[in-house]
Amino acid sequence: MNMNIAIPIQNIYYLLCYAWNKLEERDIVDVSVDDCKNIIDLFAKVLIGATTHLFKRGLDRDYIENHEDRSTLRGKVKFNPSVKRILLHQGKAHCHFDDLHYNILHNQILKTTIHHLILNKSLDRDLKDQLIGLYRRFHGIEEIGLSERVFRSVRLHRNNYFYDFPLRVCELVYDNLLVAEQKGSSKFRGYLQDKRMWQLFQEFVRNFYRLEQSQFRVIGGGIKWYGEAASNQARELLPNMNTDISLESKERKIIIDTKFYKQALVTHHGKEMVRPDHLYQLFAYVKNDAMDCEPRRFEGLLLYPAVDTEPLDIKYTIHGHKLSVRSVNLNQDWREIHNDLLGLLSV
Repeated sequence: MNMNIAIPIQNIYYLLCYAWNKLEERDIVDVSVDDCKNIIDLFAKVLIGATTHLFKRGLDRDYIENHEDRSTLRGKVKFNPSVKRILLHQGKAHCHFDDLHYNILHNQILKTTIHHLILNKSLDRDLKDQLIGLYRRFHGIEEIGLSERVFRSVRLHRNNYFYDFPLRVCELVYDNLLVAEQKGSSKFRGYLQDKRMWQLFQEFVRNFYRLEQSQFRVIGGGIKWYGEAASNQARELLPNMNTDISLESKERKIIIDTKFYKQALVTHHGKEMVRPDHLYQLFAYVKNDAMDCEPRRFEGLLLYPAVDTEPLDIKYTIHGHKLSVRSVNLNQDWREIHNDLLGLLSV
């Protein structure tokens, strides 16, 4: 899958906000990205804005369990270790108690990520200075080793869900930052070539249509094959058909399959054509979904990003179903992207 697509830095920020359903944070976090030189500057700016907002409303705290030998009793006294270690004869006891503290997982992730960004030599000097200032405000909070398991271990609830946006940025930085701690530096791997861009584009399109139009209901899910299996084994071996995005109204259903490729068309024996596997897949979705259903018009849309080529507008009617191969130019003003995506739904 070719993912080396040079999307403008500013538009990546909008894609992230839509994909993560974080349009409120886009407005709360004052991030001007016009002067960002690269993607790491963008992530640093977003993290600076989000973390500054966290400090204004107050960092989250939680109870941390402590185990101490104490001369003054606190919490629960554990008699077995106290007796075994002869603590009682010393006027002490082994106690378990909880302290309300800022040294909790999501604050540790933020502090560690900020430190890793500071180590990056390509980061803008002014942004680095701002991150150093924020880093110093995390006193009493430990740095930790980051991993996928650490990010999966974060548990947010209604009262601290405002951490979700900066933690998503932290996870992106973790996924793409190679930290060489012995040398005191880090290197950014390049987010635009990561497989997550495919997921980002899909989630962006889904949430954009969910938020920006009211004509269709946005759904997803599987499509059943129209037919019968000769045996239970054959049925179990049948591949699933799961659509990326489906838009439903009383009159129309549009099945959208998003693809993140630099080139939407391929050349075979000197002839340029639509990618066959993509078109076959879309047709299978539409044809099977339309069978034995309530009367309405079933349509299919293959949607690609475009940045340095003319947007595609290829349309077919196959077996009575309208299929189209389109692209949205991500290298233009955001308002134009907005209008183009809504225009794809017109009859």
